[in-house]
Amino acid sequence: MNAVPRAVDNPPAETGFVRLRVLLHAGFVLTGVVNTMLGAMLPVLSARWALTDARAGYLFTAQFSGSMLGVMGSSFLMARWGHRIPVVLGLGFMALGSATLFATSWMLGMLATLCFGIGLGLGIPATNLLISELHPENRAAALNLINFSWGVGAVSCPLFVAALYRLGHISYLLYGVATLLTLVALGMTGVGFPVLSAAPDTVSRAETGLWRSRWVPIIGALFFLYVGSEAGVGGWTATYAQRMAGGEGRMWVLMPSFFWAALLLGRATAPLLLRNAREQKLAGFGLVLSTVGIVTLLAARNLPVIAIGVSLAGLGLSSVFPIAIASLSRKFGSRASRIAGVMFALAGMGGATLPWLVGYASTRFGSLKYGLVVPLLGCIAMLTVNALLSEPE
Repeated sequence: MNAVPRAVDNPPAETGFVRLRVLLHAGFVLTGVVNTMLGAMLPVLSARWALTDARAGYLFTAQFSGSMLGVMGSSFLMARWGHRIPVVLGLGFMALGSATLFATSWMLGMLATLCFGIGLGLGIPATNLLISELHPENRAAALNLINFSWGVGAVSCPLFVAALYRLGHISYLLYGVATLLTLVALGMTGVGFPVLSAAPDTVSRAETGLWRSRWVPIIGALFFLYVGSEAGVGGWTATYAQRMAGGEGRMWVLMPSFFWAALLLGRATAPLLLRNAREQKLAGFGLVLSTVGIVTLLAARNLPVIAIGVSLAGLGLSSVFPIAIASLSRKFGSRASRIAGVMFALAGMGGATLPWLVGYASTRFGSLKYGLVVPLLGCIAMLTVNALLSEPE
């Protein structure tokens, strides 16, 4: 049985573990930039390569298809050599993809997007699972904190794009991120990772088979819908705002920052809220809030209302994914690693499918409003899935 390794108490290595955590958080800040820069730069890339919304949507498909490949590689590498290799390789692939994104053609841009998508798939699961296993008593809080770091990068990305767009040097962002990713990857090779050993099996012995568990499709659906819905809103907000503004000014570039800032705020406060609220109750409240936010976005007639709508959506979605990861560890205990790869692959599949569907619906029906109905339906579906996850064992 391939059990999830659990950290062994090792006081002499604590200083090294602190350095490891610092690098993990630094890497996740940069991961947040890479994960969200496609959406922030989409209007620029669409103009550069003369793309329709449907063709632009394929960039998201390339990113998240790469992510699925990376997830499969991450599962293979973690099972055999632990977390260090997938984390370092992930940072390397993200650096290479970022440095080559501003290509001269759409197809080369697709390859660069696929490359950093592979990096995301390698690094995100390995980092999340490592953090989860290092904090077995407060997984949800620790995962919210590491994803808070991700949110810092996500919020910063549109700000950098806006500043460099004005100067005509957006490529500087890509080269700068690639350089920093390389430095963090090199740092990872020089720190100690915790000594890990197999944890005792906490899954019921009466369970007839891991893959027959009813929690597999429920948690899998949540991973699929969450990442697809988040990417659908975050990825298309800048384009939606640009068209609302008639292409004038630069404020539309900043609209994704409201989404990611709200996500960041939610993840910063979630550990405090989780002291007095059940995980699924907090996630359910958030999904209601995100649904209201997307409805507000669809009803918007100006940029301030768009900012309100995407902020509500981001705040509502903030705790859902960390709670989903915590639920995976809680429901399956030491056997979570056997299905973690599938869950993160489903997350990548959601990201590859739903944002593309937003672009397809926009081109098919002649308005991006119709496309943004896709993440709205995703949030409504997640409410049902979360209710099922709240049921007793």
